[in-house]
Amino acid sequence: MTYAETLDYLFSQLPMFTRIGASAIKNNLDNTIALCQLLGDPHKKFKSIHIAGTNGKGSTSHMLAAILQTAGYKTGLYTSPHLKDFRERIRVNGQMIPEQTVVDFVEYYKADFERIQPSFFEMTVALAFDVFVKENIDIAIVEVGLGGRLDSTNVITPLLSLITNIGWDHMNMLGNTLPEIAGEKAGIIKPNIPVIISERQDEVADVFIKKAQELNAHITFAADVWQVEVTGQQDDALIHKNITANNGSQTYQLDIDLTGTYQQKNIKGVLQAVEQLRTQGFIITDEHVQQALRQVKVLTGLHGRWEVLSTSPLTICDTGHNPDGVEEVLKNIATVKYRQLHFVIGMVNDKDISKVLAMLPKDANYYFCKPDIPRGLAAEDLQVMANGFGLTGDTYPSVTSALNAAQIAAGANDLVFAGGSTFVVAEIVK
Repeated sequence: MTYAETLDYLFSQLPMFTRIGASAIKNNLDNTIALCQLLGDPHKKFKSIHIAGTNGKGSTSHMLAAILQTAGYKTGLYTSPHLKDFRERIRVNGQMIPEQTVVDFVEYYKADFERIQPSFFEMTVALAFDVFVKENIDIAIVEVGLGGRLDSTNVITPLLSLITNIGWDHMNMLGNTLPEIAGEKAGIIKPNIPVIISERQDEVADVFIKKAQELNAHITFAADVWQVEVTGQQDDALIHKNITANNGSQTYQLDIDLTGTYQQKNIKGVLQAVEQLRTQGFIITDEHVQQALRQVKVLTGLHGRWEVLSTSPLTICDTGHNPDGVEEVLKNIATVKYRQLHFVIGMVNDKDISKVLAMLPKDANYYFCKPDIPRGLAAEDLQVMANGFGLTGDTYPSVTSALNAAQIAAGANDLVFAGGSTFVVAEIVK
């Protein structure tokens, strides 16, 4: 098989959450365990950090990977979904795995896939773990795909578990209250393995505390430990942000290339994870941390987090897509000086669309579009729903045509923002 044929097989033959939604999700780990047994239990052969959370887990994963790479550790990174290239999901020291690695893996195990019938995600997890063992990595950062307790990644026994926060997303699978959703995320907490919670949220803190106590897992709320503030805006504040982080005994002066306001929450969990890794014998200096956070995008290939696509007109995208994520997007938009906001928006049909639409500014010009996946909500349907919230604009046949129209309409001092779904961003990032 060629690489293109291999991807076609993966995307078309295996149930894929990105494309079909909840029906691709299994309610047990049986397939993942079967795949791992087939591969010689690779999940037991490398050190790891396991990261879950409603928002921020991708940024947190990439920041930690950048720090470990900079400290000289050969670092595996498993994240999802991808934006442009399937291989974004599996990196070693920031580099995507070769196309041939994917082809060889699928060809060799294709008959086993047809016997076990894994989902797309289960197969991808198995591939990642196989690569990490063969590459003889020092440590892997493993991001949960969805939830935690029943996520395919939850077969590992990490050195450290980290949960960023809890918000409203995937309620049809994870539960209809924040404590229920937290219970699913808390499923990654393991016996005697330390766990860090980046944010302290009163409604769910006890869920984590109780689970950690049951499993004798030392728990730390990073927000209780670290104070973080923006200490200076550079001229290129959209590209870099200066922050000071202090935990009482240590102060970092950081210049971070991930400039979204929400990174000030994520950084607390990252720095606490570094502290924890140091106690476990990892040699990570303050200079490693500073150097890494200056160039997370370059070191790890992260895209789509408050990312500037062009400066004339100023065009920014962000993958925030649930109520908490969109709230952060709006905070960031509020930091930009502009005359008129042009908002390119597309969504998927299994999200809490009304809750998001109710948050959006009524004085923006909207450009409605459909992400090019089966779960994408038709632009006309989104327009009708948005009209009910006082949001007006035209529909467009594609994400790129909507973005082009917004950029043509925008004046010199206007802002074009594109988002609403990870899959909108996937179609427009470079």
